[in-house]
Amino acid sequence: MKFADDIIETTRSISSKVIRLTLKQWFHITESHDYMAGNITIILETVNSPDYIVKGLKDELIALRYYSKTNLGEKYCVVVYKENKDGFIITAFFTSKPETIKKGSVLWQK
Repeated sequence: MKFADDIIETTRSISSKVIRLTLKQWFHITESHDYMAGNITIILETVNSPDYIVKGLKDELIALRYYSKTNLGEKYCVVVYKENKDGFIITAFFTSKPETIKKGSVLWQK
């Protein structure tokens, strides 16, 4: 059994691609941003139903969704993911300053 390929959840992007959250990436997210622990549902929902999709620097997509209540208060959830044949989540975090992320090319807006 490969640790990197252990899928813990999947969702669909707005273009209906299957996007995986692997155990390896979940550990990366919670080690880098410990406040994200317990927020898998918000992460998946952000990919599935974002407010914005921004083009990343290396062919990744960045989904943003506003939440009036999180474990840190009012925040945007930011999820960086790839939408290739094996779509997967790279990382996720909360921010109160989405304008810095939206400086990139907005590909889609709700």
